[in-house]
Amino acid sequence: MNSNENKTMGLSEAVSTYVKNGCHLSIGGFTINRNPMAAVYEIIRQKIKGLHVYAHSNGQGVDELVGAGSILNLEIAYGGTGKFMSTCLRFKKAVQDKTIKIEDYSNYQMTLRFLAGAMGVPFLPTRSTLGSDIINRWGFSKAFRREEGRIPDEKLVVMDNPFKNWCDTRKVVLVPAINPDVTIIHVQKADFRGNCRIDGLTFADVEQAKASKALIITCEELLDDDYLKTDPDRNQIPFIHADAVVRVPFGAFPTACFKYYDYDPVYLKRYAESAKDDEAYQSYLTEMVFGKRTHRQLLDHVGRERLENIIADKNRGYAKHLERK
Repeated sequence: MNSNENKTMGLSEAVSTYVKNGCHLSIGGFTINRNPMAAVYEIIRQKIKGLHVYAHSNGQGVDELVGAGSILNLEIAYGGTGKFMSTCLRFKKAVQDKTIKIEDYSNYQMTLRFLAGAMGVPFLPTRSTLGSDIINRWGFSKAFRREEGRIPDEKLVVMDNPFKNWCDTRKVVLVPAINPDVTIIHVQKADFRGNCRIDGLTFADVEQAKASKALIITCEELLDDDYLKTDPDRNQIPFIHADAVVRVPFGAFPTACFKYYDYDPVYLKRYAESAKDDEAYQSYLTEMVFGKRTHRQLLDHVGRERLENIIADKNRGYAKHLERK
């Protein structure tokens, strides 16, 4: 691998190159934090369908992909945006109407699954969900697993602890690895080679990035080659994992990006209202996604005043005076 390869490209090119109909896709972020929303909107604009999506505890990104009909199958721990949608509304409706297949895991299990994929091992053991119905209730049947061919034969496997004479644990749960075709994450800083620095909580983004066959990085700042060599211990993702680097300021909007901007409560509240009704939601997609050729156009539509209102205080990492009702 050429360590000096320039991996920068436009967002439309990155999505069309790596995200294909029916591919297995992972997106980073957590509820309303650092969702790769600019990339999500581009996937919807390109009308990419039949996606098998993996997410840790995502919110806005997953809900919009579900609402746009991009997702066919979903493996996730939680889908919600806090007070705006305690459970994502288009996600909820799709599950109730059985227009998508979904399989749920605990937060910790999803992290371990990505970690196993990053480590190159087929599974990792845990005690998470012992005694719960997560083990017994499968979203994907055995027949579907055989037909699909790219997911494990079993959701989870409970086995005896082979070292039980050494400790009190009698049973462990084996969680299967995830190796997506492509992962998309949004970070604060990256360089042209794909080295990344995430400020604040990383959630499962690092594990997702390293588990994937291809990685698209969208970033707030595209930095000079030498910048990330300063304090290299603060860089979580090395260039060897990256395939595309795209500079997209406000690329997580309307979700938050720590130290850069907060979530937009106006956008999220209006979105939640639209998401309650099928016709209203289609109007939302027409106006805010299909009606905007780029993320820049969406931001221009939102307006400078709203964007300035969510700019983060550099000392706190979030907007101090934001009206959060």
